[in-house]
Amino acid sequence: MTTRRFRVLLEWDAAAGAWLTLVPSLESLATYGDTRDDALDQTRDAILGYLEAAAKEGLLVPEVALQPDLVELEITASEL
Repeated sequence: MTTRRFRVLLEWDAAAGAWLTLVPSLESLATYGDTRDDALDQTRDAILGYLEAAAKEGLLVPEVALQPDLVELEITASEL
């Protein structure tokens, strides 16, 4: 059994009323859940499905990329 680690972006989407996840290293695999734990469980399942499909098709799964930068941009109303 092989253990791999993936970086996951997790954020609350108030408009959707759900936690959203994104796995950038897996072609931006995304999912969601009603709670943080549910969203992460859904993400684990999605990653496992991705890995199984990739293995079946003989596709290479990339190693985890370097730590992504999370930056904040400030936009003023005059720029809209």
